[in-house]
Formats: sequence, structure tokens, C-alpha cells
Amino acid sequence: MKLLDLLKGLDITLLSAGSDPDIIQIAYDSRQVSPGSLFVAVPGLKTDGHLYIAEAIQAGAAAVVAQQDVKGIPPGIALVKAPDSRAVLAQLAARFYGEPSRDVKVVGVTGTNGKTTTTHLIKAIYEEAGWPTAIMGTLYAQAGDYMAEMGHTTPEALEIESFIALCRDQGIKAVAMEVSSHALSQHRVDRIQFHAAVFTNLTQDHLDYHENMENYLMAKLQLFGLVADTADNFCVINHDDPQAAEFVANSPGRAYTYGVQAGAQVRAEDIEISLKGTRFRVNCQGRNFKVEMRLIGMFSVYNALAAIAVALAEGIAPETIIRGLAKVEGIPGRFEKVCSSHDFSVVVDYAHTPDGLENILQTGRELTENRLITVFGCGGDRDRGKRPLMGEIAARYSDFCVVTSDNPRSEEPEDIIAEIVPGLEKVPHSRYAIIADRSEAIRQAIHLARPGDLVIIAGKGHETYQLIKGQRLEFDDRKVAQKVLNELAKA
Repeated sequence: MKLLDLLKGLDITLLSAGSDPDIIQIAYDSRQVSPGSLFVAVPGLKTDGHLYIAEAIQAGAAAVVAQQDVKGIPPGIALVKAPDSRAVLAQLAARFYGEPSRDVKVVGVTGTNGKTTTTHLIKAIYEEAGWPTAIMGTLYAQAGDYMAEMGHTTPEALEIESFIALCRDQGIKAVAMEVSSHALSQHRVDRIQFHAAVFTNLTQDHLDYHENMENYLMAKLQLFGLVADTADNFCVINHDDPQAAEFVANSPGRAYTYGVQAGAQVRAEDIEISLKGTRFRVNCQGRNFKVEMRLIGMFSVYNALAAIAVALAEGIAPETIIRGLAKVEGIPGRFEKVCSSHDFSVVVDYAHTPDGLENILQTGRELTENRLITVFGCGGDRDRGKRPLMGEIAARYSDFCVVTSDNPRSEEPEDIIAEIVPGLEKVPHSRYAIIADRSEAIRQAIHLARPGDLVIIAGKGHETYQLIKGQRLEFDDRKVAQKVLNELAKA
């Protein structure tokens, strides 16, 4: 595509045009630049793309987009000034890939918790209805035989548009996509033409970035503004969340609510939960049908209701919904049981927010025949206000806690743990141990287990690494737990 065609109509200033080169790719990482690239200099939290403009030009960039004043651009290299280069990146990416979201149904799911499971359930139902569906989120981006880790819950606009274009070219009908508050605030999804928006819940998280809950809420609401007010499009909202009215008020066109409380349009009743799975009856404005699934917990009921509401809004028959949900065996790292021959159970879960931790521990409390033992920590370089809250929640629901390291990043694990402990101490007679080494913490928790106990290892879920002092070290809670269980079986 010619540079000037790519830039036409955008809020930019062409400072030095040079020629009108063919742009063969767009890049915001100078290491990805090749001859004929358009390099977009994006300021980030850790570094700034403007520092790498010279490297990009040396690698063959034909043009540069910047939001700061830039000097020393060689003759023949086009320089474009933009008020916000990250916002322009989203526009350029969409145009470069031919606005692919026009041709694929993109369902965006936002909320503090439940995004990953909800997108997987939507995909399961859509595919049972005969709609080839892709998924993009925390675990991976997957379309047909293509699968890749994206590094973020919602990647940069360039990767998003490229992936949706891949889906379009493969004949995929829909994409179920997690949409984070960071992505919304940073313009990563500005040019996605969402077919539907889903809101799961809003509880404390990411205040290190958003500063307060009002900013966090406003970021989430942006997704609903990206759904065009047409007869085909719609929004789905968790009726039971305190912020539901805000999302309903900001929903263009059709809006559907789900929940377990009176007033929800898609409502779960007669709920039965066990360690084998979950059953409930769906009451949707006079229509009733029963659902059985292998996912566990009240939070799984809410996630399923969100997917059911999406399916019903699409006109998918209840029989298809029932079959689709029944086929989902589990979501990696979401209340995932570790295989064991012992007379106690071990579960791994991604819960890393106060609400997420409370949800899984409340479920664990209801399901365990005896004691609930919890292993957890908090991430470094993230919202520090969560730490005592999570400590108090863990102590309130657990018979015994093992406080450990999560992803400490640049912080010392002991410093993070010290900020968790005051929360533990707020609960009378709380019992806990501090073991900073996560592998040893898991080992000790499992060795404590007795018949009928439930051990929950929270915080990392599907992750296969720990982030420590700039290093990404191999670590998987599930593998560590499995190794300990196997050793016990042989003892």
C-alpha cells in the first residue's frame, strides 16, 4: 500500500514526504523493521519507541510516525507527526489489513474476572452452532490450526488487526476476544468494529495504572462505545454487578442482562455445584432449559450465563447451547484439578485479585469435606492495595494459608509478603506459614493435606513461568503439584 493512501484522512502532519513509498509492513518495534516498513514510535511504560527511530531507519524503514519532535531524519525518509502515535497505530493497522473486523463477528469480553472462561464458552457454543470461531486472550490467540501466545491479555493494535485479518482469510466467522482496561485506555482496539460487548464484573485491580476505581470503570465502559448501534449488534451485562446500570446505560441498541438475582433477563436457578461439575436451570423470559457442565463454582455459572446470553441474542437454539457447554472439559488454570490418587484434592487457579480469590475460596469452602488449605501470593510492581485485602480474604475462608511468592518482578518477595500479612492478622485466630520459595510452599501445603482436604494453589493458574528480577524462569504450579503428588504416591 502506498504511504499517502495509508495516511489519507488521518489526524497527522506530513513533515517531510520524500517519495511515496510502498509500505510492505508496519512495525512499532525497531527489531521487527525490514526494508519498506512504516515505523511507528510509541511511548511505553518501560521505554519509548522514539529512542529507536535511528535503529529503525538503519534497518530499512521508509517512513516514521512520531508524536514528538524528531531531528536528523535522512533525506528520502518520510516523517509524519501525530498527536498520539499509539492512537494512529490503531488506525494505520486497521487500514493496512483492510478493516478486517467488518467481515468477522468480533465479540469483546471485558471485566476484572471471568474473561478467559467466558470467551472459551462463547467459542464452544458458536462452534456447536456451526460457526468457525477464533479466540484471543490471556492464554493464546487461536484460529484453526494457528496458535500463538500474544504476551498480553489484549495485544497491541497491530497484532490484533493482523490476527483478525488471518481469521477473515481463513473463513472464520467469529472471534471471541478478551479486552483489557489497558487496551481500551491505550487505543489498542479503537478501530475494531465490535459485533457484541460483554461485561463480566468490576472489582479492584490495576489501580497501579488507573489510580482509582472511577478511571478503571470509565476504561471498561469504552468497549461499549465501540459497538455500532445496528440491529445485528448487541451488549451483554452482568445484572448482579453493582456497576451494571452504568453499562446498560452505555449500551447502544440491544442490551441483555444475566445473573442469579431477580430482574436478570437470563437467569440461573436451581444451581447445584460439586467437584464433578455444575448444574442449573436457565430461565430466560419464559423459556427454560437445563445446563450441565464440567466447570466448577458459582463464578463458572456467571461465566456460562454470559455466554448463554450471547448465544440467545444470536438466535442460537437452547439445545445447541446445552451441547456446546457440555463439551467444555475445562479451561487451563481455571479451577483446574491436578490428577491425584490421594483422598484429598488439589486445584490450581489463576485468581490474582481480591474478588477472584474470594470467589474460588468461597467455592472451595463449600466443596471441601474437611479443611481448606490455600497457597497464594501477590504480584510485584502491581496494585499494592490488593495485598492486605487478599491476605484477609485468604485467612477468612481458609483453615490454613501458605503465603508465598507469585511473580515478584523487580520487588523482593519478602517485601510483598510483608504487605499481605496485616490482612491475615485482621482475621482472629488465622493460621498461616510464610514460605517465599513457591515450589517449597506448594510442597508443604500438599504434605499438610489429610483425607477430605482441598488444597487451592492460587495466583498463577495457566502460567508456565515466574518473573523474577527481569528473568522469565520456568515454573508451572500444576507440574510442581503433580510432582509432589507423585512422590507421595510412591512413598
